[in-house]
Amino acid sequence: MFLKSLTMKGFKSFADSTVLEFEPGVTVVVGPNGSGKSNVVDAVAWVLGAQGPSTVRSGKMEDVVFAGTPDRPALGRAEVSLVIDNSSKSLPIEFTEVTVTRTLYRSGDSEYSLNGVPCRLLDIQELLSDAGVGRQQHVIVAQGQIDQVLNSRPEDRRAIVEEAAGVLKFRRRKERAERRLAATETNLTRLQDLQREVRRQLRPLEKQADAARRHGAVVNELRSIRLFLTGEEIRALRTAQSTADASSKQMTSDLTQLRADLGGLDVQITASESQLASAGDSGADLLPRVESMRERCRGLIALIDERSRAVENDRGSILAADVALTLQNEAERLSGDLGGLASRAESVREQLETLGAAEKELSSEAESLEIDRPLVGMEAGKRAAEVRGELGPLKRGLERLRSDSDALGRRSERLAEAVTEANQRLEQLQSKLSDASAAEAALVQNVDEAQRKAELTHSDLDAALAELEAAEREKQTWRTRHEALELALEVARESSGFEQLKNISGVIGVLGELIEIEAGWESAVNAALGSSLASVVVEDVQSARAALESLRASDVSGSILAMGIRQTALELPEAGVSLRQRVSSLESDISPLLDSLLTNAVCVSGGWKEAVDLAIERPGLTVVTQDGDCCGPDGWSVRLDQKASTLAALEEAEQSVQIAEARLHAAELEVETAEAANKEAQASLGEAIPKLESNDDALTRSSDGIEKAQRQRSDLISEKETLEERIEGVNEALAKDFPRVAELEEQLQELESAESLERSAATDAHTKRRDLESRIRAAAQTRAELEANQKSIQEQEDRINERLSAVDQQLRQNVESAAGQSDRLLILDEMKSALKLLRDRLEVRLSTLETEVRRLREKREQLSAEVRSVADRLEGLRSRRSELEKGLAELQEQIAANELADTERRFKVESLIEMLRTELNADSEDALSASEPPLEESVTPAMRARELESDLRRMGPINPLALQEYESLKERHDFVAEQLDDVRSGRKELNKVIANVDAEIVDVFSSAFQDVAENYRQIFSTLFPGGEGKLTLTEPEKMLETGIELEAKPSGKNVRKLSLLSGGERSLTALAFLFAIFRSRPSPFYVMDEVEAALDDINLHRFLGLVSEFRNEAQLLIVSHQKRTMESADVLYGVTMAPGGSSQVLSEKVASY
Repeated sequence: MFLKSLTMKGFKSFADSTVLEFEPGVTVVVGPNGSGKSNVVDAVAWVLGAQGPSTVRSGKMEDVVFAGTPDRPALGRAEVSLVIDNSSKSLPIEFTEVTVTRTLYRSGDSEYSLNGVPCRLLDIQELLSDAGVGRQQHVIVAQGQIDQVLNSRPEDRRAIVEEAAGVLKFRRRKERAERRLAATETNLTRLQDLQREVRRQLRPLEKQADAARRHGAVVNELRSIRLFLTGEEIRALRTAQSTADASSKQMTSDLTQLRADLGGLDVQITASESQLASAGDSGADLLPRVESMRERCRGLIALIDERSRAVENDRGSILAADVALTLQNEAERLSGDLGGLASRAESVREQLETLGAAEKELSSEAESLEIDRPLVGMEAGKRAAEVRGELGPLKRGLERLRSDSDALGRRSERLAEAVTEANQRLEQLQSKLSDASAAEAALVQNVDEAQRKAELTHSDLDAALAELEAAEREKQTWRTRHEALELALEVARESSGFEQLKNISGVIGVLGELIEIEAGWESAVNAALGSSLASVVVEDVQSARAALESLRASDVSGSILAMGIRQTALELPEAGVSLRQRVSSLESDISPLLDSLLTNAVCVSGGWKEAVDLAIERPGLTVVTQDGDCCGPDGWSVRLDQKASTLAALEEAEQSVQIAEARLHAAELEVETAEAANKEAQASLGEAIPKLESNDDALTRSSDGIEKAQRQRSDLISEKETLEERIEGVNEALAKDFPRVAELEEQLQELESAESLERSAATDAHTKRRDLESRIRAAAQTRAELEANQKSIQEQEDRINERLSAVDQQLRQNVESAAGQSDRLLILDEMKSALKLLRDRLEVRLSTLETEVRRLREKREQLSAEVRSVADRLEGLRSRRSELEKGLAELQEQIAANELADTERRFKVESLIEMLRTELNADSEDALSASEPPLEESVTPAMRARELESDLRRMGPINPLALQEYESLKERHDFVAEQLDDVRSGRKELNKVIANVDAEIVDVFSSAFQDVAENYRQIFSTLFPGGEGKLTLTEPEKMLETGIELEAKPSGKNVRKLSLLSGGERSLTALAFLFAIFRSRPSPFYVMDEVEAALDDINLHRFLGLVSEFRNEAQLLIVSHQKRTMESADVLYGVTMAPGGSSQVLSEKVASY
């Protein structure tokens, strides 16, 4: 079995997926500081289940995820996979290759898998435990753990040896057994409490069960008598019901006859009402209709009068209309406007003719100016333009060359200054690099020390948390017991009847709560007092009677002890000890009662046999033993339970709860102290690691800065040389172009003078031409304005002519409409005649309607006399009907009374039947068929029932479920006893298992310790020639708990403390201890991180000798800076930090051996 490969992705500095292939033998990982080579060791420890962040050199576990750099973003998870070759089947799994993968997300979620299948960390630990790889990971020696081996507690060294020896599986078995044993102990305590309470409740329930049996006999006899009496009552009610049914039938017949007579009267009344209604309606509707028609006729006449007046108004308006005069006036006005526009048009035509003559004169003047224009030569201007065209680019070129020359000069000066600054910065970076290199070793030592302290405080915190958890469990156990005892005490108080009696005057309390028993005498006093402990104490006999009466009335069971009742004191034997002196009262003074109860109670020093002998000898005494056995007038009993009463147990539980709370408080304080120490240590580690990382960053930045500064200086020097070449070229161009520029400037001056003369002559001609053009433009503008006015006048004339035509047309239409109005007057005259004729006819119709109204009113008076006659006859019929209805109501009331009595009888029968069903568990047939119980001659069933009911009242409240409760409680008692036996048997077996596991742990550990001690002695003498080293046990008599002490005495030194050894000696001593474990209990592979860093050449040679010894038996993965260690490697890996901030494996080398 060996490690085949390690794959890291997103783990610490390995941002990209990185794979390291391993081979059997020695694999060495090298690289500069801060490159991430130690992260390879952390990855192996992490994937194998390392839990504490400090074990992988992190502040918190999420820090193992790649945190990102300025050039690369942070990743969301870290994943490491370790492939193990299992061809030798060292691991108990069927696969020849086992891939262990661990993934951690930045959110804190973690996953494990075996060969791609999700699993638990426990599964991985159990799989690797048989191969010598456990939770302690002793096969992985990280940075700083060499000193930790020496500084650790002896118990921690023992844990390393146990892990290598495979004791972990025995420890797990023991932990499981101890957890089960703790649960068993808790169950045993609960069962014992429960058994004691059940046993205490069983005795009073037995008495209640006897009373319930007597009560049941009386109840059965009373039931038979009540069943007979109920049957007789039901029979009498049913006979009365039959008689009432016959009477109801006769009344129903009479009711039918009355209803028939009422029906005949209703027919006659209906006929009279119909006659009365018809007589009233014959003329009632006609008179209103005629009166309505008369009113309508009057309204039509008024409407015709209104219409005639409207016709007259229309006729008058037609005769008054005339608009001709207005139209004639408008026509005359329009003719005048038209004449004015004609005169304006003539004026515009005259102005246009004058303007045409002026335009001809201007045209002639322009022709003469063109002919007489002087001819001016422009040769000088053209030549000057050519010179300017050549001179401008040359001047601009010269200016650009001068500017470039100045800029290049300034740039050259800046480059010289930059080179100087680069040299200075290079010197500063080299100084910083030296300072950071010098501080690196001290910072690494500070981090190692802080990490060691953090691990120690973390271990202390784990121990404190374990103590806190144990204290919480203990507190919970005693609190549970306390609650159970309180519940039992509450039940006892309820069964004693105290809750019912506590408000009664004279009630003191429950005896068990009023006394205090001397320590060690609880069982004896409990046995002597017996059930009296649960009795209620009252002040006197009168209070006792009141209490008993209350218990009877409330159907609650209980027992009473009255103060003042004396018991005859007997002479106590010398063989016994009086119990009275062992009991005292707490709150109230109940000493007289205690004297009465315990005056004849003694305790013998022997067992139950001595108690029996004394009880036989002195029958009046109550003799008890310290074990709780009791022999007295009430019988003999042997108590297996040696515990005190419930109250004493409750007090014990309360004290234990207080002790547990004190322990819990102390544990909490210890946890707080440990947390504070751990927090302080973590803070120190948190401060030390950033300092180290900052120094590493400074080293990296300084190295990178030096390289960058050197490149910048080389670039600046190259650029300066190039600038100097460009400046030389610019100076040559300036020397070449300057003479040509001077020559062209002289030519330009001569040509500009000639050009000035030519320009003056051309300017005069241009001025005359510009004045002429201005006058021509003014004439053109005037022509445009006159033409616009002419057009506007023409448009106005057109509009006036159109309006004159419209007025003439309107005048002609007015003449034609005069004839139409005459026709309208004729139509209105005809309408007036027709309206007059219609009004005359309506007058005639109105007269007829007035006559008809008078006739109908006379007819209505005749009908009123007939209606009064019919109404009198109807009143007589209604009076007769009222008499019949009264008789019907009386008959109905009688029938209703009979029905009510019938309902009451039926309800009573049903109630009796329901009573039979609910109270006597019988039906009506059983009651009717029940025979009369045999009674004495002078005793009737009713009398006997009253006697039995009186007996039941005298018996008082009886628990009807006492028998069932007694049987159930007895069964529960037996069941609890059986459970106790099972639990005790289980506890015994668990103790046996724990003892066997302890024996196996002792055997395995003893054997491993002897081998490790012997190998440590040998290896120490090899590493320290002439020196002496040995391992001792701190507590040899406690092989399960003893730690391991290291002793190291190099040759020529008498060192009593390991802290006095030098750094190299400490490293060799720790290596001797570790390699002694490796040799004694070999593992398939070992991982070590810079363990030989503090060794000189000689000691390094000895260390490599050990490595050579193990290379053929196990696989070794070593992180190192030592050249000789690299030379001894079979496989060599180099790790470097890429510029992007991610570690990479740059090369691998296979050595040839």
